[in-house]
Amino acid sequence: MTIKNNLKRIKAELPPHVELVAVSKTKPKEDLLEAYGAGQRIFGENKVQEMTRKWEALPKDIEWHMIGHLQRNKVKYMAPFVALVHGVDSLKLLKEINKQAQKHQRVISCLLQVHIAEEDTKFGFDEAELAALADDPEFKALQHVNVKGLMGMATFTDNMDQVRREFRGLKQLFDALAPKFGGLETLSMGMSGDYAVAIAEGSTMVRIGSSIFGARN
Repeated sequence: MTIKNNLKRIKAELPPHVELVAVSKTKPKEDLLEAYGAGQRIFGENKVQEMTRKWEALPKDIEWHMIGHLQRNKVKYMAPFVALVHGVDSLKLLKEINKQAQKHQRVISCLLQVHIAEEDTKFGFDEAELAALADDPEFKALQHVNVKGLMGMATFTDNMDQVRREFRGLKQLFDALAPKFGGLETLSMGMSGDYAVAIAEGSTMVRIGSSIFGARN
């Protein structure tokens, strides 16, 4: 199967309200151009340097999403162009994104990462921390970030009942917190192995890599 055929098959499965982020980390520019030629415009990278190199080399109507764990000292490199930061897990990081966005006279959209997995390895806020953030005057003062939704990663397991439970909990949290944040529109959950379950539980954005590009390089 080619990248183009994979994309066509996956897009045919997605409801119209679900956005597809093609996870292109570690993939060569040629693969991204093949996906671009098939109509894909949103690409997700997990390393800032790699994303910046690709941004410089590839068409400028591509929407770049930072999907990996982000260190504050790397924000400045992607501030001129990044469209959405998926994994924001602290007020400190939000403040740094705000600072760098201001330098470029931009507003950078962000998703707050919620810890939903039963593993300890995932980053993210818990429910109490999110509620506190929404009321925090420092957060409210940030003019150059736009929190447009939440993101969560389920436990890496074959137990789809557990995965479904984790996604369902995140959707309930999303609905409960939306008014506190002045409305939220994006719920990013679901990857190659579990996106069908995520969509059934309310996801509006899925991050798919290996099912499009093949196994990771």
